[in-house]
Amino acid sequence: MTAPTTVRPALEVADVIREYGSAFLRQHGSSLSAAGRQALRDLANCRTATLGGHVERCLDCGHERIAYNSCRNRHCPKCQALARAAWLERQAEHLLPVEYHHVVFTLPAELGTLALANPTVVYDLLLRSAAATLHEVAANPKRLGAMVGVLMVLHTWGQNLHHHPHVHCVVTGGGLSCDRAGQLDDQPRWVACRPGFFLPVRVLSRVFRGKFLAGLHAAIAAGTLPESAGGAAWWSALYGRDWVVYSKRPFGGPEQVLKYLARYTHRVAISNARLLDLRDGRVTFRYQDYADAQRHKTMSLDAVEFLRRFVQHVLPKGFVKIRHYGLLANAQRETRLTLCRRLLLRERVAAAADAPTASITPAQPRCCPRCGSQRLVYGELDPVPAGSSRVAVVPDSS
Repeated sequence: MTAPTTVRPALEVADVIREYGSAFLRQHGSSLSAAGRQALRDLANCRTATLGGHVERCLDCGHERIAYNSCRNRHCPKCQALARAAWLERQAEHLLPVEYHHVVFTLPAELGTLALANPTVVYDLLLRSAAATLHEVAANPKRLGAMVGVLMVLHTWGQNLHHHPHVHCVVTGGGLSCDRAGQLDDQPRWVACRPGFFLPVRVLSRVFRGKFLAGLHAAIAAGTLPESAGGAAWWSALYGRDWVVYSKRPFGGPEQVLKYLARYTHRVAISNARLLDLRDGRVTFRYQDYADAQRHKTMSLDAVEFLRRFVQHVLPKGFVKIRHYGLLANAQRETRLTLCRRLLLRERVAAAADAPTASITPAQPRCCPRCGSQRLVYGELDPVPAGSSRVAVVPDSS
């Protein structure tokens, strides 16, 4: 048996940090957040001697290989696979045998500067406003009259690494019957969406705009956002334009939902696989131009500018970017999902609720890359002090 090998990308974000991190700090260090500074240090040290590691030796053929520890920073392109696999396994238990819809809420460009200066407040308001919009419109008896289940993921980037805050929402294609205020009926029934249709995006857009701007006024009044957030023209532009809410084609069922979640939930601003070249102080990478029929193109940026764009997507420490609402809210999730499955099984084939687990691929056991044996032993490697490591480290001057 021959073990599969993992090919390391020729270029990584960490390589750019190691080579140009100091130049970036000289230009932008004064405005860099503590979380951004920590991310740079973690990514530069990830899977290097600085963090220590272990030696893996095969008992059958004697082959040895060194594996250094991961940084586990949530913004690291190399540290998301294990976290994603464990998270997906938990989410599979919460899926229902129904159609799912993908809705995207996007903040207008006028709010970009405010969001970058106050990410905790603005991003939290974005998530809560989108959730409240889905809750209110779905609960309206003229629309659906039901409480839906919502899983939200915050992304702050576009393909070219520019600031582009938006929320991806995976929503159940139906829910438990409720009153207009969103409270469940005494004896709720399952209310399904029309096949292939969720809720009108124009209505979602206007409600979302109203809720976000009301929250913005409240935050300014409470002093959590600066009074000078914008003048009359700025507010007029926000109220006067349509906000982008996009509803994509629905997923066919739980297995497709899991495939989607695997792609989106633990994604970082740019993956190492998209990096093409680092030469003469410039980083070249692939991107998809959605404004040009989604064509794949390449872009070359000054390395310091590349890092500036990358770091602006580092979230504040402790900020929760994946959230659950409605039927999936943590407080009563198990009770509500059990009721949903019972109601759905009256209309659908029995055991359909067990289908999602079929798409979870178990982790493959580690084996020797030379002979394929699984008889491996490990020995610890102590971390190498930063001063004696061959790996450049972003200085901690916070």
